[in-house]
Order: sequence, then C-alpha cells, then structure tokens
Amino acid sequence: MSEGAYQHLWDSSHVTLQELLNQEQPLLQPAPNQERQAFQYRLSLLYLYYLALLRKFDILYDQMVQPQKRRLLRRLLDGVAGRVLELKDEMVRVDLCEYHYLDRLLQDLQLTPAELEVPILKYFRQEQSGTLHDRRLLLDEILGRKEPAASQESAPEMTRMEAVILLQTAERARQGRIRANFLREIRRQEERDRKMKEGGMPKLSQDQAAVTIQKVWKGYLQRKHTEQDRQKEMEFIGMLPSPSLGEDSGILFQASIREDARRLLQKEKEEEFQLATVKTCNYLKETEGPYIKEEIQEQIRQWFIECHALTGRFPDFPEESLGGSHLIFSNKTPEEVKMELEMQAQESKKKDQEKKKEKEKKEKTGKGEADTMLKVLPSRSVPLISAGHEEYKNVWKNRPDNTYPSLSFDPEALRIEKRKEMEMEIRVQVDELMRQELKTLRLAVDREEDRPFKAPKKKDGKKAGRKKEKDLTPDRSMSSLFEELVVYGFLKKSETVALKDFVGDYLYLGSTLSLASKLPMPSLFDIRQNVALYGVLRLGSADIHAMAPLIRSLLLVGPSGMGKKMLVNAVCTETGANLFDLSPANLKDKYPGKTGVQMIVHIVFKVARLLQPSVIWIGNAEKNFYKKVPKEEEEMDPKRIRKDLTKALQLLGPADRVMLIGTTDQPQLAEMKGLCRTYQRILFMPRPDYASRYVLWKHMVEAQGAKVTQSLDLSALAMVSDGYTPGRILQAIRWVLTERRVMQLSKRPLVASEFMAQLAQLEPVHREEEESLKDWYFKTPLGMSRLKLDKEQDAKGAKLAKDKKKQK
Repeated sequence: MSEGAYQHLWDSSHVTLQELLNQEQPLLQPAPNQERQAFQYRLSLLYLYYLALLRKFDILYDQMVQPQKRRLLRRLLDGVAGRVLELKDEMVRVDLCEYHYLDRLLQDLQLTPAELEVPILKYFRQEQSGTLHDRRLLLDEILGRKEPAASQESAPEMTRMEAVILLQTAERARQGRIRANFLREIRRQEERDRKMKEGGMPKLSQDQAAVTIQKVWKGYLQRKHTEQDRQKEMEFIGMLPSPSLGEDSGILFQASIREDARRLLQKEKEEEFQLATVKTCNYLKETEGPYIKEEIQEQIRQWFIECHALTGRFPDFPEESLGGSHLIFSNKTPEEVKMELEMQAQESKKKDQEKKKEKEKKEKTGKGEADTMLKVLPSRSVPLISAGHEEYKNVWKNRPDNTYPSLSFDPEALRIEKRKEMEMEIRVQVDELMRQELKTLRLAVDREEDRPFKAPKKKDGKKAGRKKEKDLTPDRSMSSLFEELVVYGFLKKSETVALKDFVGDYLYLGSTLSLASKLPMPSLFDIRQNVALYGVLRLGSADIHAMAPLIRSLLLVGPSGMGKKMLVNAVCTETGANLFDLSPANLKDKYPGKTGVQMIVHIVFKVARLLQPSVIWIGNAEKNFYKKVPKEEEEMDPKRIRKDLTKALQLLGPADRVMLIGTTDQPQLAEMKGLCRTYQRILFMPRPDYASRYVLWKHMVEAQGAKVTQSLDLSALAMVSDGYTPGRILQAIRWVLTERRVMQLSKRPLVASEFMAQLAQLEPVHREEEESLKDWYFKTPLGMSRLKLDKEQDAKGAKLAKDKKKQK
C-alpha cells in the first residue's frame, strides 16, 4: 500500500471514531436493571467497534511514514486500546462474568468471529528489541558462569573402539534390513510367475482387449474427476487447505518485505524530524524568544494595574503547580477573572450541598435502588481520544496533499508546536520574575507585606495515598540484584511462544445456551482473548497501563495440560516482559526464615519494577493458601510467602507494569478468601469443546511436519478425544509422528486409527474433576454474583409466565 492508501484508511477511521464518540454520552446515563440485556448489547456493540478501530490504528501506526502523523496516531492508538480495556471491565461488571458470548451480535452485524480477535500491537516488541537482546545476552552470560562444568559432564564418555563398534553394529543392521527386503521382493516375484504358469494366460480377441482397456481407463478418469471435485468442495467450505498456499506465501513474503522497507524509511524520516526539531527550537529561541518574554511581562503588568484599579488591591499570583500565569491569561479580562473566582467558590458550596442531599437520599431509599441502576463509569481514555480527533480535524483533515501525501514532516506545523512549548518554558521563567515584582509593588504602593497564594484545600480521604515501601537493599546495585535472582533461579528465560499458538475455536452457541438457561463454558478462543486483554495489552505499553483499570494479578484455573504455563510464556514473549518464578517448589531451601522471605519478595518486586514490564509467575498457586498443609510438604512451608506477597501486591500502582500470574489445577485445596483477595481476576479454563479439538488436531499435526490429507479423519479424532486436554493431544501426536514416520508420509499417509492406541494410554479429564472445578469457580465472588443474577432472571421469567396464564 502507498502513503495515499494509508491516508484514505486514516480518514475513514476518523469517520468511525466520530460515530463512536457520539455514542459515548448516552452510555453515561443510568439505565434500570430491567433493561440489562439492551444495555449489555449497546456496551458489546461499542466494544466491538473500538476493537475494529484498534486494528486499523495499529496498521496505520506500523506503516505510516510521516513523523508528525505517527505521533498523533500513537496517542490515538493508546487511547483506543485503553478504551477497549475500560469497556471490557464494564462488560465484566454488567455481565458478572469474565467471558462474553457475542454470537448474536456478530450474526446481527453479519461479521465473523475473527472480528473479536484482540490485536497484539506491533510496536510492543519493535520498540524493545534492543533492550531484549541485551538482556538475553546478560542472562546467557550469567547462566554460563553459574555452572560451566554441567555441559561437559552431560555428554557420556566413550572410547574410540566403543564408538567404532557401535557404528559397525548399526551399519550391519541397516544392510541386513535392506537384504531382507530385497529377498522378500524376489520371492514375491517368483510366486507370481509360478501362478501365471499354472493358470495360463487369458485369451482375448482384439475387440475384447480394447473394451477392457477402455473400461479401465474410463473408470480411472471418472475416479480422478470425482476426487478433484470433492477436493474443490472441501477447499471451498474450509475443510481442506487450499493448494495455492505456495503462491499466497510468495505474495505474503513480498508484502512483508515492503512493510520492512517502510519501517526503515520511518527511521530515516524520524532522524530528519529530530534534526529539524533541534534547529527549529534554536531558531525560535534566538528570533522570537525575547519578544515573547517581553509580551508576557507586559501582559502580567497590565493585569496587575487593572486588578488594582478594579478591586483596590493587587491580585494573588497562582503557584507554578497550579499553572502560574497560564491559569489566568486564557483571553480573560480582570472582571472575568474575578467572576470566575466567585463562581468557583459558589460551585464548591453547591457541590457540598449536593453531596449532602445524595447522602440523605441514599439513607432514605437505601442501596437497593442504586444497585438496580446500570451505568458506565467515566473514562480516562475518551478525553485523550477526543483531543486527538480534534487535532486531526484541525490540522490534517482538509489538507490539499491528502490525495498524494508527503512522507516528510510539515515545517509549519512543527514551528507552531515548538512555539507553544517555548512559550510555556518562557512563561515559567517570567512568572518567577513577576512574583518578585509583585512583592515590590505591594510594599511600594500598598505598604503591604507579602501574602502567600492560598491554594484550595484538599479534603483528607481515608487513604492519603499509596504507602511507601521500605527499601531493604539500599546499598545494592541493580546488576548485583539481577545476578542474584538469576543464580538462585528466580529470574528465568521465558520460552518464545506467540499468543496465536494457543489455538482454539470460537463458541458459536453461547447466546443460545444462555437463553436456554444453561451456563456456557468458555472456549479456548475466549481464554486467549482474555489473556490478551488482561496481560498483553496492559503490560505492552506504559500509557495504556496508566489509562486502563488497574489489575495487579491474574489466576488461571484449569486441569493439567490446558496450556496455563504456555499462556504465561506467551505474555512474556508478546510484551518483552521478564519472567520471575516465585512458585513454592522454587522457593524450597532458599532464603529460609521470616527475614529471608521478606528479602526475596522485596528483591523480586524491586527488580520487577525497575525492569518493567515484568511477570511474576506462581505455579501451583493453591499451595500458598492451603487449608491444611500435607505432611509431605510441611518442610517446604508453602504458605510462608503469603503475607509478604499480599503486601507487595498492594504497593503496585498504575505506573508499575508488573503483573502476578498464578496457575493452579487444584484450587479446591486453598482458602477461598485468601486466594480471591490476592488474585483480582480468575479465568476458568475447561477442557476444549469439539470445535476447538478439531482446530487443535489440524494445527498440531501440521506443526509436527505432516500434511493433513483426506485419509486423516479429523472429525473422528475430535470426537474420540473428548475429555483430553491440548497437552495430552500433543503428546499423542508426538508419539505417532516420529522422524521416521514423517519420512514415510509420502508413501503411507496418516490415518486416524494410528492415534487411537496412543490416546488410550493417556488419562483424560473426567467429568467429576471438571464438575469439581466448576463448583469451585461458582463459589468465587464473581461466580456467586452470576448465579444469583441467573436465579433472579429465572424467577422473573417464571413470574411473567404465570401472569400470562392468569390473564388467559
């Protein structure tokens, strides 16, 4: 695509953005609980549109070259991502569920489930590639110094004679197998010749022979045409891969080369822009700086004189923290300033009176009426998005070069921007001078001593702010703490896994099951989307993390083999986050005693904040909150980290891109209150459904180097593997698809029966185990709220049905 095509996409995106901003205001108005479904529908619709807009802005920011447009796109991209996360939080609050079934919405809009895919923003890893490379080299260096002799001892020692004998044995066995196959083929040929001699050759006339050849040939052609028609039909409905993948891969390869070329061009234009920025700043300071300084001074002196003439005294000068003279001079006269101050005082009194009235109403009406109202909370992202949209309309929308936009920066827009920044810098300097001049004027004219500016008092809340953590390692350097964590195995190298490798299909009957009063279980697609929203988008950008609702911790609950650890590694891979391991098994025999636990938790969280983004992983998270510690684990003392972990989590703020992710397959063993208090979000991961199993079989077989053909009945495998987790399915596939079997695929294609015996050796997830996990999940605060809501809705439905019967 050219720059003009991306410009056209940008223009169309802002048309959509304007429509979405118009839909924001109605959501702020409270709606009664009876309209919950309509409210959910509007909220889901807005979420879906913002998700589509996020994908467009991601493409534009990745490929647009003009530096000034990219800066605006970055703000819009982060703002839209923050709004997506805010809407997700609102949907959880309204639905009382972590998973949302939007199949009815997709059907109404005639969209595919691909529209629900949460994009992983491309700049997350591109901007951290250098840091990640250096950090990886440092990890390798420390690990290499840790145990240099381990790699030497791992290789078994063997004398030269033993190696020669081993090679001779293998070669003789290979030659023996070849000779046996050759002799077997000779015996078969001899047997065929003997049967032909005993039976005699069939005698046919010329016409009979021709008819026989034609019959065989026509049958062969018909079978070939039928197979081709079936192949085309299966490709058309998506049951088989298209044979044109080779051509498509070539086109995709060329497209990726062009995208990389545009990224290189972005760097060149960015360097030009940075040089031009420095030159523009220096030029403005030399030419316009003195005049701006004099103009501001004269403006402030005139304000002094006019206020003294109007009120009989000199005004108070606002402090720098409140904006200084910029707070006053926004095209206002002294009379307007005085009126504004009086209005602020009146508004503060009105607000206090309104708060008192609201408290009295709440006391009279109670909480019941307030709880029944549905309302979206005020957004932090929408003002940022609106400001970016206004900048687009004022600066970039109606430009004459929109059809064939230039790749270079706009010098006039750069001068306007830097002039404003320079004016703010000069204003701060002038304010200091004018405060001194104001003191002199008061003493000389009014004989009045200096009076400080009284800022409005802030009401003391229950919590004055976040508590400051006591630094237990003030004398330790960052490099020494980093090395200590690597040596003791608390800072690990995460496996390189993309989030898209967590394969699964969409749940197409979620709304249908909900209407039938059946609680639908999430699919693997839903789980992947939630991990992208809670983990990847938040940790990938500091700006997005600051705007989004703060989530410090996440718990993945599901049977063994569901891919919980894979999702943790995927979050680290997509965001470039460090992986810290505080699992109970990893803490065994390390940092003993109470002070030792405090020290390791402090060091981990300190390094995690300094090297953010960071993921702190706790495997077998239920062990930290055991109801009763098993005897065989008493020496490990798995609960010793519990208190310090909770305290450290509470100290994390919006500026800290650190997330605690726990994984467990036996949450029933833990105390519910402690576990739910530590982990803010709990994602339940049930065994995969039929659609996800079908996609899993296809993806995993192809990942092992095999090609899915018509001889492999994936539908049968998906049916037979009901109850098996993705990990078990992958294990069975690896047992079958050995290196030798992959080499034989051209002569002997795969069939479904080869996997049956391997699956039979593996243990599936039994119904009782999954039902136990479901029962536990619906005892969590969110699960209990959801069950309560479903019961209330069922009771209302039954009551309405009875009223209809009575009316009849």
